[in-house]
Amino acid sequence: MAYVTGVLLILLTLGVIAKYLLDVDGASGFVSIVGIAHGWLYVLYLVFAFDLGSKAKWPFGKLAWVLLAGTVPTAVFFVERKVVAEIEPLVSGAEPEPAKA
Repeated sequence: MAYVTGVLLILLTLGVIAKYLLDVDGASGFVSIVGIAHGWLYVLYLVFAFDLGSKAKWPFGKLAWVLLAGTVPTAVFFVERKVVAEIEPLVSGAEPEPAKA
């Protein structure tokens, strides 16, 4: 979710620059479509990131930074790598639970 949100935010930023600074034809429709897609996917990103942060018992400051990373272009890529490096040992060391009948 983080990478998709980050890519859409970069595309949205480029679209806004094209629309307002460069007056590119068709940029308005592009900004509208990418903006809606980024908005909905960012909401999903917030839900998943909050769930992960609550399960990992992160302090509020760290959780807030991870949640806000989807609003700063390219920040989400750096935050995601850091989070994966921190969470991966916790997940890989966990034993799978047997399915309950």
